[in-house]
Amino acid sequence: MSEILADYNNYDYKGIFWQDREYEDKSDRRAIQLLLPKKAKVFIDIAGGYGRLANEYLPRNYGKVIIFDYSKTLLADAKKEFGDQVETVQGDVHKMPFKNGEIDAMLMVRATHHFGDLPAIIKELSRVLAPGGTLVLEVANKKTVAKMLKYWRGKSDINPFDRKPSRLKELNKGDFYNYHPKYVEQLFRDNNLEVERVLSVSNFRSPRLKKIFGHKILAAIERPLQRPLAPLRFGPSIYYKVRKVK
Repeated sequence: MSEILADYNNYDYKGIFWQDREYEDKSDRRAIQLLLPKKAKVFIDIAGGYGRLANEYLPRNYGKVIIFDYSKTLLADAKKEFGDQVETVQGDVHKMPFKNGEIDAMLMVRATHHFGDLPAIIKELSRVLAPGGTLVLEVANKKTVAKMLKYWRGKSDINPFDRKPSRLKELNKGDFYNYHPKYVEQLFRDNNLEVERVLSVSNFRSPRLKKIFGHKILAAIERPLQRPLAPLRFGPSIYYKVRKVK
């Protein structure tokens, strides 16, 4: 089995991580509402955990809904919450237990920052995606305005203009990876995936802004700006809607 960079077994991901992240949650949901296809025979939420985003895709016209994750603990929580509405599958995203072209639509949010080998991940996603199928993928952005400012001021030695992935180390949290949009978009082209739409998400992710405006107001400001800011690849989360070329 490939290296697992984040193991959320026996970790209260919902209660601990998502505390005080209402703005980010609302921002994710807005993007998903705009990008997910209306119908699919087989849909999978990759690294879907406890089903945080399930209420965004369960009402859609999907024949089968799968939540896929490495954590048995989180999948048990998802099954307890959504029952027969979802099928849960445990496994490693580097080598998923699905046939070539088996999945019509897939979603992967807040996972790429754990992957040191994104090319291998994109290749695997393309493998299981059906020709003409849709992938909605969130990517941790290396080239944000905030990171550019920190670099120019000498407060960071990570060059946001360099297309190579950056590796960040946080105490007791392991490694985190950020990716340049041009690097990611080349991976799509290399794997027969065509970008159809892009959104810039969580554009105002800042403890200071949350304190000043509050989560609900900040989310309301964010809502109309995800599309206009997309050409700039502005935010810390870049959402891609890509199609597997037939």
